[in-house]
Amino acid sequence: MIFRQLYHQISGTYTYLLGGRAGGEALIIDPVQEQVERYLTLLDELGLTLAKVVDTHVHADHISGMAELRDRTRCVTVMGREAPVDVVSMRVGDGDEVAVDGISLRALHTPGHTAESYSFVMEDRVFTGDTLLIRGTGRTDFQNGDALQQYDSLFGKLLTLPDETLVYPGHDYKGDTVSTIGEERRFNPRLQVASATDYAALMNALDLANPKMMDVAVPANLRVGRGQADDAHPECALSADEVMQGHRPDDILVDLRETGEREREGAIPGSIHAPYGGLADMIGPGGVLRALAARPGHRLVYYCAFGERSAMAVETSRQGGIGNVCHMIGGIASWREAGGTIEGC
Repeated sequence: MIFRQLYHQISGTYTYLLGGRAGGEALIIDPVQEQVERYLTLLDELGLTLAKVVDTHVHADHISGMAELRDRTRCVTVMGREAPVDVVSMRVGDGDEVAVDGISLRALHTPGHTAESYSFVMEDRVFTGDTLLIRGTGRTDFQNGDALQQYDSLFGKLLTLPDETLVYPGHDYKGDTVSTIGEERRFNPRLQVASATDYAALMNALDLANPKMMDVAVPANLRVGRGQADDAHPECALSADEVMQGHRPDDILVDLRETGEREREGAIPGSIHAPYGGLADMIGPGGVLRALAARPGHRLVYYCAFGERSAMAVETSRQGGIGNVCHMIGGIASWREAGGTIEGC
């Protein structure tokens, strides 16, 4: 496994880059906008392709690099389903898998610092965001924070992991880089409490100043969605109603979501499954989507969860020489809201 822990000194933020193998896919957790060029350079040096970028929560102390990384690499953006952001490509719930080639993370909903805070677990380590820090815990006094919820996240979820589990936090201000669940259980002063009430009293008495970047960072991090209507090709962006009412017999609905998403949320009847991660091969020479698009009169209509992957797929397809493509704005979420039929997978 390729693993890098990167640090942003101004905000004290740790960003993590993971790859299963040289030449394969990579995943980045909690990127900082000011460091995007650094990440892209490192990806290039390691021969990795960025497939997914994850934010553990809506950050208040820095602007996330998620949106810029998506725009620069056309990767998939991932956050918890509770996140109040406008649009991300994929939303995960407690227990869902976030995977790239050779890497699998299990999403763990750990609210308290914020309502949408998530941690991500691998076999030997956990990325805790701002929920559990090294010899500390994330503050709970803004962004719908809740000390009692955080107590449950800590003692009911994170501290139930094996003692040897490595802890990689979202921040550190003292120079520490990694801990373990066992260490934190024994030595973290905020975990030496007798009850949830004691923990809440401790957290509510901290009286900390707001993060300096909060008024700028939070609004910016709530608006990370990619525009889904291409001004140069407005005919390529269809509403769910337009897809339902104007569906042509030779249209081919293409579901770009991953298998787990289809199993959880269902699919539009008659659509074919072509996961976004394999798009380059599928539209390339000999690819199944290129072959389908070559049929006279046929048109590919891409859809995904919320419309972000499908908008990027239109751009990629057009650049690959496939012009008869469009996509459904808002994805299957908008299809469901419009009353469209969903079938189980």
